[in-house]
Amino acid sequence: MAIPLGASLPPCPMLRPELHKIIEQLCAAGCQTVNEHIASIEAGQVPREMQALNREDRQLVLNELKTIMAVYERCGE
Repeated sequence: MAIPLGASLPPCPMLRPELHKIIEQLCAAGCQTVNEHIASIEAGQVPREMQALNREDRQLVLNELKTIMAVYERCGE
């Protein structure tokens, strides 16, 4: 399940715009891919979109991806 084309996520007030943009890019690939990204990040493999980020920013993106996916899991996708 992907975010509809033309739609965007509401900005998280805690995230800088560049991090929000990365999250949107990752989420555009759909739920399965986001879950794969989460697993990869947790295993120490960073997606291309996140490679320029420092450790703290990578953690912020990971946390936000988990929060987003938790909503989908609660809704049963």
